[in-house]
Amino acid sequence: MQGTPPSDHQLRVMPWWLVLIGLLLAAALGWWVLDWLLGEADRAAQPDTRATLRIDAIRTGLTVVAGTGGGLALLLAARRQWISERAQRHQEAVAAHDQAHRERVQAHAESVAEAGQRHQEQQAAAAEHDAAERRLTELYTRAVELLGNDNAAVRLGGLHALERLGQDNPAQRTTIVAVLCAYLRMTPPDDDARETEVRRTAQRVLTRHLRADGDGWWPGVTLDLTGARLDGFDASGCTLVDADLTGAVCVGVTRFTGATVRGRLTLRATFDELLLDDLTGDGEVVLDGARTARTSFDGADLGGALSCRGATFVRVTFRGTTFHQPATFDAARVQDSATFREAVFLGGLSMEHTVFGGYAGFRQARFADMALFRWTEFGGETWFERTRFEGAANFGRARFGGPVSFDGATFARPVLVDQARAMAGAPHAWPEGVTPERLDGDWLLLTDR
Repeated sequence: MQGTPPSDHQLRVMPWWLVLIGLLLAAALGWWVLDWLLGEADRAAQPDTRATLRIDAIRTGLTVVAGTGGGLALLLAARRQWISERAQRHQEAVAAHDQAHRERVQAHAESVAEAGQRHQEQQAAAAEHDAAERRLTELYTRAVELLGNDNAAVRLGGLHALERLGQDNPAQRTTIVAVLCAYLRMTPPDDDARETEVRRTAQRVLTRHLRADGDGWWPGVTLDLTGARLDGFDASGCTLVDADLTGAVCVGVTRFTGATVRGRLTLRATFDELLLDDLTGDGEVVLDGARTARTSFDGADLGGALSCRGATFVRVTFRGTTFHQPATFDAARVQDSATFREAVFLGGLSMEHTVFGGYAGFRQARFADMALFRWTEFGGETWFERTRFEGAANFGRARFGGPVSFDGATFARPVLVDQARAMAGAPHAWPEGVTPERLDGDWLLLTDR
């Protein structure tokens, strides 16, 4: 067992009678030797020398007795020394065991004290955490109450209180952003200039913390602004992760200039003016069903897909835009003008059933993959001058209602114009292999025979 000292051979004390027996044996041995020597002296000696021999025999006998006694004494001394050494080793073993026991007791005491200290520290940390959480909850509740106040100035204070709370507590940022987005999704009072300022402040609070180059960046938060009413929303330079503006009404100029898109940027909303110049990122941009008066993607580098199915534009520009993934404009409508000058389509382009009410310019554009313009209606001037078609180009059943020019355009494959039509009487420059034939007084039928 742990508390038992190390075992040793049991020490046994020599009994007194064993010493007495040894003395008696020594005396008996001496007496026997003396008797034997005296007998030998009486038999062998002459009468005149007998006394001398007897004296020598007695001396020899006593010497034997003394030697035997000395041997016994030496044996007892050796045993005493052996017992002393055994006792010393036993004492050392007991002392070492006691020391080890004391060390174990000390270590146990220290372990108990350390465990107690840790427990106290854990209790203190838990109490501190609970106090911090209670204080955080109180601050959050108070800020939300301020945001719901009838006074616009108080609501502004609530916005700044939430912002400071999020700045100091990263774990609360997602919740705070959700609260601000929910506030912007609420229906604002009509013709309330003070509320407009409050909502603009809420917008600035959101976008201020979405810029990665700023000290107050809140990475990873998402914007859910579905159905919100935004006034001059400015997300220029922001990093947008899954931002959703579906159904939003955006008055004034909405800016995403220089923004970076991650995940999906959903802009199925109504815009007075939408600026996405120099937009970058690998996220998908979705404008399906959007309605906007003026839209600009100039200089954008779109790493993800672009979808504008069913969107309505008055004027839209994509000057120098690079599309790394497929771009879709199926069933979109451009009422005034669309410019794709020097745009680069590294993925496919689909503009089936798209309607251009006025100018459509693709000068010096590059289509590295297929370009589909089937059933597309070009209502005004259409320019494909010096455009490069490196994949299939299909204008089947397209309608050109104004002048068309493919002057200087290059095609890696024969262009397809099956059943396409062009307005008669307007100046046209068709690609090689396309032949116009008179269909009636207003239209030409294009063939690629």
